[in-house]
Amino acid sequence: MADGHMQASVRWAGDGMLIGFSPGGHAVPMETKRERGSAASPVELLLLSLGGCTGVDVVNILEKKRMKVTAYEARLSGERSPEFPKKFTKIHVHHAVRGTGLTAHAVEQAIELSEKKYCSVSASLQPAVEITSSYEIIDDAAPAVGY
Repeated sequence: MADGHMQASVRWAGDGMLIGFSPGGHAVPMETKRERGSAASPVELLLLSLGGCTGVDVVNILEKKRMKVTAYEARLSGERSPEFPKKFTKIHVHHAVRGTGLTAHAVEQAIELSEKKYCSVSASLQPAVEITSSYEIIDDAAPAVGY
């Protein structure tokens, strides 16, 4: 992959099931029969790919800034066109970052760097898909609320 070339394969497994094989040889089941729901669909995996790509960027950037991240979750919501091929038109990524000493400036900068420089999934989708983001910071040092 030194030249930027990647190869993957997808095999039909019958009855709406497919098995994808990544360039690293990892098997990923895919489901096309929504009512059965035994695996993620190819379209659902696209959302997950964006979340994984931007998530690892955000955490790595914050850690390089010597910020302590104890948990991270990307919540993604996508809008698709009603007509075939029912492509994504908009995807929103909400970054929930938990840690100690996290600042709004650092989190905003990490998200921006991911969106504009590092996330290859985001770069592959844009500008055809409008990608927006929001975030929340959960401070581990804050007192617990509730009972």
